[in-house]
Amino acid sequence: MSLIFCSRTDDPEEWRAAFAGHLPDLEFRVWPDVGAEEDVEIALVWDPMEQQLLRFPNLKLIASLGAGVDHLLAATTLPEGVPMTRFVDDNLTQGMREWVLLYTLYCHRRVPEYLAYQRAQDWHRLAAPFSYERRVGMMGLGVLGAASAKPLQDIGFEVIGWSRHEKDLPGVKSYAGAAALDEFLAASDILVCLLPLTPATEGIIDQRLLGALPQGACLINGARGGLVVEADLIAALESGRLSHAVLDVTRKEPLPVDDPLWRAPNITITPHVASITNAQSGARLVAENIRRVRAGEVPHHIVDPEAGY
Repeated sequence: MSLIFCSRTDDPEEWRAAFAGHLPDLEFRVWPDVGAEEDVEIALVWDPMEQQLLRFPNLKLIASLGAGVDHLLAATTLPEGVPMTRFVDDNLTQGMREWVLLYTLYCHRRVPEYLAYQRAQDWHRLAAPFSYERRVGMMGLGVLGAASAKPLQDIGFEVIGWSRHEKDLPGVKSYAGAAALDEFLAASDILVCLLPLTPATEGIIDQRLLGALPQGACLINGARGGLVVEADLIAALESGRLSHAVLDVTRKEPLPVDDPLWRAPNITITPHVASITNAQSGARLVAENIRRVRAGEVPHHIVDPEAGY
């Protein structure tokens, strides 16, 4: 059995070594050196493959290298009947949990303003509410959203959530569907977005949505850049409608040096590092699904192409 690895951002040798510890009989190939196409049964991919996956007549599993698959679904022709899986990994979850907690506190304790005062050599104190006086709205209550809500609750924040369908999470008031969105937004002092990017959520964070938040709210997006209408976000920051925005993701990545987001006021940008796939734990997950495929069993964490996740 052969696996083809396709990612411009991940080190193939790191992944080759990781798989050797789990499936020593697996032949590990790196795109574009595919070898005999009929031997390839597993595709481990991050970069969109257009129609390239159709080259492999015996493909049995397509494994995404990330928790999201929107970029693959948008630009990759999937062979009919071949399951695609995504990563649901404790390390990915922990990374997002840490990132959300860090930047929620960063906004809550007004760190951006203190950094500006430091640069101006100005010893200046700012009032800040207690955590229990501030509500964090979590858009997206899947694996990452649910995990990120708990540490926020543990330090006193009231956490509310919005998703396509109502969820039952301890201590989290759940809002569901388009009809409940405005009520949810009006109650969100800090809005954290962890939604999947689908045709239904593309550009959801736009002028209308931002205008439904409380004056001076903060936005934290750790999901996908395509969820945000960036011109509308910049306008909300320039007008003071938002007090701060934190973006780990943008529509264009890497963000071009001339992009206006770099010059927007009151914005913090991190380079898509909130939650990074780990080769050791990732290879273990893919290896388990390969074993399941070999045994004729259904792999874990199959993607529904219609839903987009």
